[in-house]
Amino acid sequence: MLELKGVGVEYGRRRVKAVCDVSLEVGDGRRLGLIGESGSGKTALALAIMGLLPENARLTGSIRLDGRELVGLSDEQYSRLRGDAMSLVFQEPMTALDPTMSVGMQVAEVLRLHYARNPKEAAKYHADAAHIASGARQRVLDILSEVGVHDPQRVAASFPHQLSGGQRQRVLIAMALINRPELVILDEPTTALDVRLQAQVLRLLDTELTASGAACLFISHDLAVVSQVCDEVAVMYRGGIVEQGSVRQIFETPQHPYTRGLVATARLDVPPGERLPVLADFGVDDE
Repeated sequence: MLELKGVGVEYGRRRVKAVCDVSLEVGDGRRLGLIGESGSGKTALALAIMGLLPENARLTGSIRLDGRELVGLSDEQYSRLRGDAMSLVFQEPMTALDPTMSVGMQVAEVLRLHYARNPKEAAKYHADAAHIASGARQRVLDILSEVGVHDPQRVAASFPHQLSGGQRQRVLIAMALINRPELVILDEPTTALDVRLQAQVLRLLDTELTASGAACLFISHDLAVVSQVCDEVAVMYRGGIVEQGSVRQIFETPQHPYTRGLVATARLDVPPGERLPVLADFGVDDE
């Protein structure tokens, strides 16, 4: 579904490298976790895939979605793919959601754009504009209910600031899934949540991805979180991929010193008072 070959991202006149020669594959219905510390290039890679890099960025290499080359597409061509063929869930819902619009309107806008790009599908869904609007409202309530939102009518009428962090994150997931995309990219989707809500959202993501059959690129700095959702893991360090394998392989037999550090710090059974290992303990410079 997603194939990256030799992808690089540089910023500015000095060509500061954020991503270096990255090659990855995510098969149909598969889930790949992309692990690495802040600044390792994970988000830059996600923005490159979605065609959302800033103007001062230079992208090289090849990015293919279901066999179609994305590098070189115009903004208009990319806009037809976003929300339909692929979607992105950001880590901070308060900055991703528009504070001046109700949640229901924002979810419905994703559906409206989908119909605008696919008039034949809109015609099949309902016969006229009034019915389409009515059908869209029901679809919004349905998808909010599917992602575990209680009282979807109340939530749809609410503004983002009136919702909890867990509710806002569920709304973003609903927006990402409402058009049944082939690829879902999740950029640190549980970082801003407490442990209880994090567990709930991870279970939700597992259920929804299974139901939709979408391929998933799950970006995180937490190997333990990724292990609950993904089949495979790629480890990113200083812009490049240093190791890749199944979740079991990475947990049980990590090869790179940086990966060994991540695995060690992902342990959940550290006795109280015991010092967690730091990357320097594994021969990795984490300055």
